[in-house]
Amino acid sequence: MREVPKILAAAAVLLASAACAGKKPAAGASKASPGASAEPHAHAKLEPRSGSQVEGSADFVERDGKVTLTLSVSGLTPGEHAFHLHEKGDCSAPDATSAGGHWNPTAEGHGKWGTHPFHRGDVANLVADGSGHATLTFTTDLWSIGGDPTRDLVGHALVVHAKPDDFTTQPTGNAGGRVACGVIRK
Repeated sequence: MREVPKILAAAAVLLASAACAGKKPAAGASKASPGASAEPHAHAKLEPRSGSQVEGSADFVERDGKVTLTLSVSGLTPGEHAFHLHEKGDCSAPDATSAGGHWNPTAEGHGKWGTHPFHRGDVANLVADGSGHATLTFTTDLWSIGGDPTRDLVGHALVVHAKPDDFTTQPTGNAGGRVACGVIRK
């Protein structure tokens, strides 16, 4: 007789589990585990180059056909500093020259983003505050994480420069030495 309540309890647990398994998640809910992201994402850890103390991180997330870059850099001198995406995912040289030139899959002249001509790697100038910290958020539909090689930023390097980009000098914008470098990886 004592076995009947145990069997009924087990059956209730099984029925409840089966009912929950058939339910769809609420609107906006995700089946992914906590901390996981369904969107493609990539990251670059920026490390000092050219004897600097500059470091930081760059996070890229692709959502609805657009990539958003969130960049945070410290150790800069106060003021403006160019940063670019470079063609090679190689930051091994002490001065980051191993990263090659600006990423330019469409063979355009150097310039200011959004004003033709410009390289896909010509992005913007960072503005470092008095403590040498700079942040930037940038969104574009001209980049992707994977896919079309004229848009795929994975495997390239993000380089921070000592000076601002003047947006006219060819092919680099007269941005000065490379003070930090990081390879963009999935």
